[in-house]
Amino acid sequence: MHQATTAQEETRARVSLLSIFWVFLKIGAFTFGGGYAMLPIIQREIVERNQWTDFKTFSTFLVITQSVPGTLALNCSIQIGLHLRGLPGALLATLGVILPPFAIILLIAAFFLPVYQGNVYVQAVFYGIRPAIVALIASAAVSLGRQLLSGRASIVLAAALFLIALLCNLHPIAVMLAGGLAGLVLFRKEAP
Repeated sequence: MHQATTAQEETRARVSLLSIFWVFLKIGAFTFGGGYAMLPIIQREIVERNQWTDFKTFSTFLVITQSVPGTLALNCSIQIGLHLRGLPGALLATLGVILPPFAIILLIAAFFLPVYQGNVYVQAVFYGIRPAIVALIASAAVSLGRQLLSGRASIVLAAALFLIALLCNLHPIAVMLAGGLAGLVLFRKEAP
C-alpha cells in the first residue's frame, strides 16, 4: 500500500501546471456534445495517455462529479486538477476546459447566428451532428459499464435502476440515491 501511495505522489509531483492546462484545453476545444460525450476523451487523456491516475480513482471522480451540481466536464476538471496539483491545478484545469467553449459560443453569437441562422445547409449539418453525439454518449456508457460493472449484482442493479428511471421518469438525484442505498445494502462487505 505504501509503494502505491509513493508512486501516486511521484506522478502528481511530475505533472506540470502547464500540462494540466494544455490537456484540459484540448479536451474543451475538441469535444462536442457536453459532459457525457467528453467522458471517453477525458478518460483517454487522464488515465490512458498521460497516466495521471488509475481507472479506479477516475471512476471515483466520476461518482463525485455526478453527485454535485454543475457540468460533468467542469466538475471533473476540478477534481482531477485538485488531485494532481491542489488548488492551482484545479484552477488551471477549469480554465482550460471552459476557455474554448466560451470563445466558440462568443464567436457563434457574434458572427454565425446573424448570417447563417436560417441556412438550410448549416441546419442540416447540425442535424447530422446530433446522432454523432448520441453515439459518443453511448460509447462512453458502454466503455464505463464494462469497467465499472463487475459481477452479476452490479449489472442487475444498473439494469434495474435504468428501467426504473426510464419507466417512472425519476429525477437523476432520486436514481443516484436509490443506487447508493442499494449499494450500501448489497456491496458493503466488498468495499475496501
